[in-house]
Amino acid sequence: MSVKILLLILAALPLPAASIHIYVANSDDNKISVIDPTTDRVSSEIPVSPNPHGIVPSPDGKRFYVSSESKDLLDVVDRKTLAIIGRVPLGQRPNNVAITPDGKQVYICIRAESWVDIVDTASLQRVKRVPVGKGPHNVYRTPDGLRMIATSMDENKLSVINVKSQEVEFEIPAGGVPRPLVIDANPDRSINRLFVQLSNLHGFAVIDWASRKVVGRVILPEAPAGARPLIPETFSHGMAISPDHKTLWVTSLLDNSVSVFSLPQLKRLQTIPVGRGPDWMTFTPDGTRCYVSNAGSNTVSSIDAVNFKELVKISVGKVPKRIITAD
Repeated sequence: MSVKILLLILAALPLPAASIHIYVANSDDNKISVIDPTTDRVSSEIPVSPNPHGIVPSPDGKRFYVSSESKDLLDVVDRKTLAIIGRVPLGQRPNNVAITPDGKQVYICIRAESWVDIVDTASLQRVKRVPVGKGPHNVYRTPDGLRMIATSMDENKLSVINVKSQEVEFEIPAGGVPRPLVIDANPDRSINRLFVQLSNLHGFAVIDWASRKVVGRVILPEAPAGARPLIPETFSHGMAISPDHKTLWVTSLLDNSVSVFSLPQLKRLQTIPVGRGPDWMTFTPDGTRCYVSNAGSNTVSSIDAVNFKELVKISVGKVPKRIITAD
């Protein structure tokens, strides 16, 4: 076989797993910790503005967009140099962020206001504010890329924004104060259900997307007597669906664990002890590892997602929360 043919074959192979990294925003710090999943160690750090809250990569892999909750900014990070190349002024207390599939707009929940800011990524200017109710906290892009779902903590609702019109298309009552949610999508990327964590609920609510109604609640295993969550009124904060869409993973701040449920049945399969104050989580693309940010112990738990076992706690920055996987 000639060298030229060999090079062509190698070029056609998928990228090695080493290109995947885990990024965690340390919310009481000024840095993003970067974890190499092949070693389960912090391989580098990205300096950002103080109190990073949300983080999202651009679809082309060239940038990160990171919200600073205390400085009211959106940091624009060049992923090649890990340098901040722009800062966009936002409303008060920017929280979670999401990006459109074409990478042209970033949506940011403005917690101390009542809207979602939209930033144009070409001009790095805020171009619109979309009213979504008081206390917007988290925002999620739907699997088909056509809508954004924003949670309003002070009005107990979800606002569904049409990306094309940049207006609220409809609202869904959450049945309580909405915290994190995950989208249970069908193979064609249409939405079946939403799983929504609520303040003072040790579990999550189930919302039927078609009827836009809460149709049930799932409760986590009973916590030890006298247990108190790291964050007041926050018994469960952080969920993720495995890449093969067979399991739903849910954190408990009352007993510092992660419970795994089967999909679509929502039958609990296992509960895994982790660090103090488990918050958000993310999977490697192959689904073999789950990483959980432990806000109360300044660590990230690496979990064997096949055998449901914590492998190691990785020390990161102060109060790690939002955590994502990116190549």
